[in-house]
Amino acid sequence: MKVLAVYNIKGGVGKTAAAVNLAFLSAQSGNRTLLCDLDPQGSSSFYFRVRPDKKHGPKKLLQGGKKLDREIRESDYPNLHLLPSAMAYRNLDIELDHSKRSKKRLRESLKSLVGDYDVIVIDSPPNVTLLSENIFRAADVILVPVIPTTLSMLTYGQIIDFFKAEGLKTQKLRAFFSMVERRKKMHQDTMEETRGKDKRFLQPVVPMAAAVEKMGLHREPLLAFDTRSPAAKAYAELWEDASILLREA
Repeated sequence: MKVLAVYNIKGGVGKTAAAVNLAFLSAQSGNRTLLCDLDPQGSSSFYFRVRPDKKHGPKKLLQGGKKLDREIRESDYPNLHLLPSAMAYRNLDIELDHSKRSKKRLRESLKSLVGDYDVIVIDSPPNVTLLSENIFRAADVILVPVIPTTLSMLTYGQIIDFFKAEGLKTQKLRAFFSMVERRKKMHQDTMEETRGKDKRFLQPVVPMAAAVEKMGLHREPLLAFDTRSPAAKAYAELWEDASILLREA
């Protein structure tokens, strides 16, 4: 079982859209896939029309085993299950802080699912907390969506600095450009300059696209209703790269 996290400190960078489509593509590839929506906003859960049990919360997530398994829901797509988010997840850091091995608790919980899934995709909340550190340790590969702007590049650098300061494996980190507007010279210049000095960036580029925004109207992954748009093709290419990274991890 491999764990792929999609993460950024900064919100509004296309993180959830990437997690939803990568999980969908993983399932379409034949992998038994679980999408874990750990963001209290619950956007991934919304896209898949899945709601948690009213009593679902941090304790069941962190206990693993049968208690976690009972919270997992089927999606409308073969091979794809979802662990829906709950507003109670806003208290996950408090629960983790009271747990033994507080920085590895999520990894230990997800280990109880070995044998049930081939790939777990985590939609991470946009912050740096104890939960984030748990995600960093649980994931085999961490994809960071980056808009080619000054502030987005700044937060990307902060992630790398945090990994180094905490002794985390920076080789887990791979980035891709997201919400790109090719008509903007700044976007083009930033991508060209960054690729010349940072080999962490993957080649696929996800454009700013109305097709991605329509996911909210359809309440399904982009690839489920559109396979021809540039954004759909970019997600497909991104999954090809991610699947190779997972196999090598």
